[in-house]
Amino acid sequence: ARQVATLGASHESTILNGNNLVISLLDLELWDEARQLARKNLSHANKTHGKDHESTLFACKRVVHALCRNPAAVCDYPRESTVRDVATHFDFDTGDDLLEAETIMQDVVERRRRVFGTAHPETRSAETALSSVNTIMHQMHPA
Repeated sequence: ARQVATLGASHESTILNGNNLVISLLDLELWDEARQLARKNLSHANKTHGKDHESTLFACKRVVHALCRNPAAVCDYPRESTVRDVATHFDFDTGDDLLEAETIMQDVVERRRRVFGTAHPETRSAETALSSVNTIMHQMHPA
């Protein structure tokens, strides 16, 4: 709260610290608080930096962490990780959370491809996480 008063809610340090606080809230299993703060940080990052900035993409990842109820759900997986390995980290509260996470990850993948290119490790990590979300979607809602 002090940092927000001093630097403002949209300051880079405030957004970064807020994103770190999301992880702490998840560790404490304070799901609703984590979601609320993650969405607020994303809003500030979007306004301050725009959709393609690394801080905004990182804030998107934190929203998905909060939706998945697990900070490990969308981390930087080693290149050799399989979708099955990654999918074990997801724990969605509702189908709506899963749909929102999928929408966010699709957007992140598209932006990372455009900004960083298809071979960049951050792009590949986002693609793996999106594949995991899609796998879970198909398991929950078979065609």
